[in-house]
This record gives sequence, structure tokens and C-alpha cells, in this order.
Amino acid sequence: MNKPFSRAVLPAALALSAAATHAQTSNVTLYGTLDQYLNYMKSSSGKSLTSLNDGALMRSRLGFRGTEDLGGGLAVKFNLEHGLYADSGKQNDSTRFFDRQAWVGLATPYGEFRAGRQNSVAFVRSADIDYSARTLGSLANWYALTARYDNDLAYISPRVAGFVIEAHFAPGEQGSGSPSSKAVWQFAVDYANGPVRAGFTGVRARPAANSAVGRTIVFDNLYANYDYGQGKVYASVIRSNATTDSASGPLQGNNAGLLLGATGTLVSGAAGTATDANRFHNVVQLSADYRVSTALRVGGMVGRIYDTSNAKEGATGASLGAFYDLSKRTTLYAMGEVLSNDRNGGFVLSGSAAVLPNFEAADVNGQRLKAMQLGILHRF
Repeated sequence: MNKPFSRAVLPAALALSAAATHAQTSNVTLYGTLDQYLNYMKSSSGKSLTSLNDGALMRSRLGFRGTEDLGGGLAVKFNLEHGLYADSGKQNDSTRFFDRQAWVGLATPYGEFRAGRQNSVAFVRSADIDYSARTLGSLANWYALTARYDNDLAYISPRVAGFVIEAHFAPGEQGSGSPSSKAVWQFAVDYANGPVRAGFTGVRARPAANSAVGRTIVFDNLYANYDYGQGKVYASVIRSNATTDSASGPLQGNNAGLLLGATGTLVSGAAGTATDANRFHNVVQLSADYRVSTALRVGGMVGRIYDTSNAKEGATGASLGAFYDLSKRTTLYAMGEVLSNDRNGGFVLSGSAAVLPNFEAADVNGQRLKAMQLGILHRF
């Protein structure tokens, strides 16, 4: 962790929290999660890995959020969130402290306006996608998703007749040209009525003029779930061209990387394979869970990643999971997954955080991966 930065930020945050306790119209909350699990993975190549990892279900984090009531239905809101590896004590991003969220907003009777680094519209709705909330047991998560963007301007409507509408624009701030010459647009509509929930999230990331990656990056997600009383059934469909080869990165395989980075910057693959932007995948996933008791929930998922370019770069996956609540704050969990890559497919298993270490490309591309995990999640 960046010690000088920590010495500067943490005392200031604590002082802010103490000051807020004396203000009748303001409040600041310190919160966080710690998620640690034992992970065993085996590839059909014969290679196996055993490790202690961070972030199967929720990335370990420390955050501050607060509101100030201005009266008349107006309020100022903010959120600062720092990601960390609890297994090593290191911060997730060595280049920034509040890597997960850093925004300020104004809440009004007509909706909320925000500015700063924010979670993406698809990431916010992860719990509506499948039983694992799009984490370690989710094929939609193994396909990969950019979770948040820098320089993001957002509007979130109030829920009216069951509907919420959300729109984001993150202007490009590098290089020449207009703000829209390299930018990320996001849109979401969510409907909730009784046991039914459904919605759509979309991302359009436009490359800079004369970029080597000339095609707009797309991530569209249509989802629905139904609460039958003892649990939920889920369905999710994704269409995207966001994956790329990342053979020189920490995650290995033909589909283990993203063309769209966390700042909204378009990137190319390890070997300059920017033509991967022309390769679209369709991801179809069905999932369900069942509450055995007030403390125990079990669930499962099956799904398929279709490579529409017919290059055999798809995959099929399934998972089973069990979650036992020791308390409102602490959950024990066990999960098992299988991911079968097509002949040229190179997807890897991933949780809320990347699984590290992971397999080399030879143990991923065209291989069948199996894994089991045991972990504990604590929220404070």
C-alpha cells in the first residue's frame, strides 16, 4: 500500500467522519468487506493450481459514503471506495487509492446526478443476473465486464411505475479532438414489480480518431429474474465484442483480456490483435437458487458463450454453490465450476477479483477447467 498516501488520506477521512457526527443534517459511514477463499483449479492439460485468493464474491474493500440533507428534497451524496488484496494487504491499484469509486452527486426529487469514477450500469445490476451475483460462479462474469469508468457523468431517475432509467457519459480526456471523440456511453432501464424483475444495460465505447482499434466496443446485457418464494430463477443474454488475447498479462488465454479498460480507454491485445474488436460473442445463461433455510442458500448456473465469427473461440460452463450465513455480516461459501473452452477458446475462471495466480495460455486455450473453492465473506 502507498504509505504516504495512506497517512494523508486516512486521518483526513477519520476527521471528516468525526465532524459529521456533530452535524444534524450530515452523516458519513465507514464500511467494507473482507473476502478470502481457498482455491483449487485443474486444467485438462494436466496442470493444477492451489492458492489463497481474495474476492470470490465481493472484492475486499474499504469505503466512505455520506449524505448532507440540504432541505427541500435535495441532498449531496458522495462515495469513496478503496480496493485491496486482503490475502497480502496490498492495494488493488498501485496508481490510485480510491480505485473502486470516487464520486460526488446531487439527489433531487427528479433523480440523482453524479460525477466521478463510478460503477458501470451492468456491474450495478450484477445481483439480478444469476445466483452468484455475477461473481465466481457466473459464466457472464467469466466472459468479463469492465466494472467502472473514470470521468463519468451520470443521471439516475427515481423509480416510476416500476421503472428506473439510468444514463452515463464519460468523455475522452486524452489526446486531441472533441470530448466525444473517445468516450463511453452507458444506458440502463430496470423494471421491478412484485416477484418480477427485468432490464437492459448497454455500453458503447467509441475509439479515438485514427485509433488502431477502429470499431466501437459494445456490451449489451438483457436480464430477467422471478422470485418464486423460496428462491429465484434467472435468465441473461449478452452480446459483446469486448474480449481479446492477453497472453502477456496476468490472465492468460485467447479471451482472457478486455479491449475496454477501466478508464474508458480502448486497448489492444498482447500481440496488437486489435482486430479482436470485430469478433462478437453471444452469452446465454440460465441460473436458479433455493433457500433451504433462513441461513442456507444453494444455487446453480449453466451457460454457453457463442463465437459468432465461427472461429471456435467460445465456451460452455456450469457451476454449483452453497452459502451459509453465520450472521447478517458473515457468510461461509463453497463453490464448484467447470468451464470447457472450444478448440480456440481461451476463457478463464474469475471471481469478483481476478483469480491469481491463473493458468498459462497453454493450459487454457482449448482446455477444460475445473475448480472448487471454500471461503468466508465478512461485511462491516
